[in-house]
Amino acid sequence: MADDRRQTKSKYTADRMIPGAFEGETVTRRRFMVGTANVAGAVAASAFVLPALGFALGPVFEKHEERWQAVGSPDDFPEDTYVPKVITIVDGIGQAGKTTTYIRKRNPKIDTDKPDKYNQYIAISTRCMHLGCPVRFVEAAGRFICPCHGGVYGFDGKVDGGPPVRPLDRFYTEVRGDQLWLGPRYSVNEELKRFSPRDPAEPLDGIGQYLYPSRPTIRKLPGT
Repeated sequence: MADDRRQTKSKYTADRMIPGAFEGETVTRRRFMVGTANVAGAVAASAFVLPALGFALGPVFEKHEERWQAVGSPDDFPEDTYVPKVITIVDGIGQAGKTTTYIRKRNPKIDTDKPDKYNQYIAISTRCMHLGCPVRFVEAAGRFICPCHGGVYGFDGKVDGGPPVRPLDRFYTEVRGDQLWLGPRYSVNEELKRFSPRDPAEPLDGIGQYLYPSRPTIRKLPGT
């Protein structure tokens, strides 16, 4: 009976009639040199790729504490205009870790989002939602203006014109005793629905809220 089993190919290069092979050789010199070069290239590439990935992805998984800070008496903030307050967002880096926020009392005639204990006072971030440039409130116009790229926001922080993709971010607020406290930042869409903080240029209306997920270590406050 004929043996139809496929015969195993020899592991020795001399048996396989490879030019330049010598007795007992199992790996050709060409394959050995190619493999060595590939390994050396992979090691060299990882030397600059891995640190770059760590630098890029590290902040995504960096844990952020929920910062709350007192900004003054609740009576200091009217409902018909904003009062600027300087707050600290990053400790240990001096003035670079501070930012300005505009605060006012909630006005039921203007503020249409559902009221709760975190929005009895409105605290608007000054970071433009186009590229992150600082905006300022122009009282005569009743609007927030970005001087860099022409972004215009209404009195409630919603986009009135220009390139911004969503309303200005806000901060949680809460009255504790005789002080108004400012909490973490959160983002909103055009309906002022709250989302975990997003970066500028990331829309939150429609499919945008799914295309730009929040960082896993930064979440909006429970129950909001």
